Amino acid sequence: MDPTTASSVPTSAAARSIARWAGLGYLAIFALAILANFAVVTRMVTPDDPAATMAAIAGDAATFRIGIAAFIAIAMIDVGLAWALHQVLRHTGEQRSLLAAWLRLAYSIVFATAVTFMAVALHLATGGDAVAGLGDEARAAWVGTAMTAFDTAWLIGLVAFGLHLIVVARILVDARLASRALGIALILAGGAYIADTFAHVLLPDYAAVADVMLAVVAIPSMVGEMWLTVWLLRGGPRTAPAKPRRATREAVPA
Repeated sequence: MDPTTASSVPTSAAARSIARWAGLGYLAIFALAILANFAVVTRMVTPDDPAATMAAIAGDAATFRIGIAAFIAIAMIDVGLAWALHQVLRHTGEQRSLLAAWLRLAYSIVFATAVTFMAVALHLATGGDAVAGLGDEARAAWVGTAMTAFDTAWLIGLVAFGLHLIVVARILVDARLASRALGIALILAGGAYIADTFAHVLLPDYAAVADVMLAVVAIPSMVGEMWLTVWLLRGGPRTAPAKPRRATREAVPA
């Protein structure tokens, strides 16, 4: 047996422990996302009214900073989740597990980049003399542009995240680590994220279908990701990872 190969496969106890930590990470992401989305972005950003958005940010800059901090924390936790899921799933096949991890890491990088646009909006709204020369109207326009860039970058990242969920689903189903229903829920959630991003890009009037797309994304993502969280909190796969086969000695031609 190759000792390096053997050490790269976690024991079942270690895999269950990592899975539970990943589940706790998911719970933290849910809590932080609710705070950042509903207490900050949804409340303070008014679509198509950059002046109102700038006034809201300037009037409650402390809350906006908390939203930025929450999003940064989410991005960092997602990096940890990419590693944790790889450790839990790698015994099913190194390459597919790595693909899932890289897709989630790609999402984390794009999402962290998106959050920088929120920091730009904050600076424009509260920068004082540093941005006063732009004039209030121009500043408001740039604040609106920065928040639009935040949304757009996040949507692009969600394509990678959707693909990540689909790959994880295939691993869970093919390796029989979880129920087929969980796999289907994750595939639907991943497909919904991808479809919503392309709907934003391709439809000339996304607002006309916004409510429908919200349901299309929200329902499968809540069901699938909460289900995955419960699966992780319960320790993930119950079966022990397959042990590597012992190396066989091959005849070497003289």
